[in-house]
Amino acid sequence: MSRFDFDWVDAFTNRAFGGNGCAVVHQGAGLSDETCMGFVRETSLIECTFTGPSDSADIRVRYFLASREIPFAGHPTIATVAALRARGLVSKDELTLETGAGIVSVRVDGDQIEMTQVAPEFGAEVPADIVANALGLNVGDIIGQPQMVSTGLPFCVTLLRDRAALDRAALNVEAFRTMTAHLGYDGIDMMEPFMVTLSGATDEGDTYSRLLLAPPSSPEDPFTGSATGAMAAYLWHNGLMDKDSFIAEQGHGMGRPGQARVTRVGPPDAMTGIRVSGQSFVLMQGQVDLPEGAA
Repeated sequence: MSRFDFDWVDAFTNRAFGGNGCAVVHQGAGLSDETCMGFVRETSLIECTFTGPSDSADIRVRYFLASREIPFAGHPTIATVAALRARGLVSKDELTLETGAGIVSVRVDGDQIEMTQVAPEFGAEVPADIVANALGLNVGDIIGQPQMVSTGLPFCVTLLRDRAALDRAALNVEAFRTMTAHLGYDGIDMMEPFMVTLSGATDEGDTYSRLLLAPPSSPEDPFTGSATGAMAAYLWHNGLMDKDSFIAEQGHGMGRPGQARVTRVGPPDAMTGIRVSGQSFVLMQGQVDLPEGAA
């Protein structure tokens, strides 16, 4: 067993118990997958990060769900940088992170932490009836062609008619298994349906979204930075968002309101990246004893 410093950070919010929480284990990137996944399960959070030295960036970051390692995630990136700065481990306003999705650039401007996600990749279109069944909705609730989009992590972006449909959505796990099999994924935690409406949860917001999750994760993610980047790329790519920069909201229905500013890099037909920025709140700091093992 070894002792590691850790910070619990609520990302995409400026207050305690808002946005989405992430525990950041400093210098834990060398821990085994089993230890990292066990730590996530112990926290009951959606994701946790484990940092370490990097030969290609300022710092290496590994991202874990309760069930597996993932290449990148948005709110844990914001949380990780906030934790590093709170401990004085980094002080510069521009830094780079080595992730499984490549090098991610991060800029700090006052209380905003902004990450530049990689250029979007537009994947398979998904039949609306399959998505509707997975989400417990009617086909008529879906007004855009669902499509797989990634800015580091793939999501099935689905545009819904209104807030009522968004609030009514509930994951049908068996129908979701059919959906993931249709797309060629091995497990139901390998891709996730991200729903969006073109109106905010508050007067400030331009969009409002939800992300439903399958076991062993929690049923819903309070705020999803990586999916927000993919969603924004989808809207711009399809001519559904006139603004070059807009406010995305998520988590209000869970009592954990979160907000991000999303900015396009490049023209809508040739985006080279998506910038997603938000605030953070360091909720707790401490130490944790974890079993060592090679990653």
